[in-house]
Amino acid sequence: MATSPESTSPGTARERLLEAAESLIYAGGIHATGVDAIVRQSGTARKSFYTHFESKDALVAAALERRDERWMNWFIEGTLHRGANPRTRLLAMFAVLHEWFASEDFHGCAFLNASGEIAAADDPIRVVAREHKERLLAFVRAQCDEYMAAFGADGQSAATLARQWLILIDGAIGVALVSGEPDAALDACAAAEQLLEAESARPRAPSRRAHT
Repeated sequence: MATSPESTSPGTARERLLEAAESLIYAGGIHATGVDAIVRQSGTARKSFYTHFESKDALVAAALERRDERWMNWFIEGTLHRGANPRTRLLAMFAVLHEWFASEDFHGCAFLNASGEIAAADDPIRVVAREHKERLLAFVRAQCDEYMAAFGADGQSAATLARQWLILIDGAIGVALVSGEPDAALDACAAAEQLLEAESARPRAPSRRAHT
């Protein structure tokens, strides 16, 4: 199982440009990272940049799309590896995050960071960030659907729990970034356990059965 969402292997000129852009932007921000620095770190010629990308923003958006794919694969794999049922999988998400927070190359959520630098909601960079959160929410929702089904809860209850779960995940990422404390993931996990306990104890209307 992958131990970090950061590690990749360089390949073609385009891949090296994407790797360099992602690494530099994740560590220092979009506006603070120039094309020259990206080209220099990639070990490619400046001509390669113009061959593959029409602008710096296009490169950043593509780098974030690449990161989204890798990060989601890493997060899903780590979650499923640790959890044998919906409840343990939901809570395992915070164990996965704790490992990430404790790594030397943790600089918060690349997608939240990027959104903080780009004002326009329809900017391609913001669109990639939004789509990443939608993918993450969809994975969380799938686990919530399974968990809530055991209590006879409806889909709306599962959707609400999934949104609350995403807030705990993103909140833990933000606190860990600002405080430098990986245990923010453990605090979020404790709050998550209370959410699950409250849902399991909530009275449910009896399901309707067809009369025979």
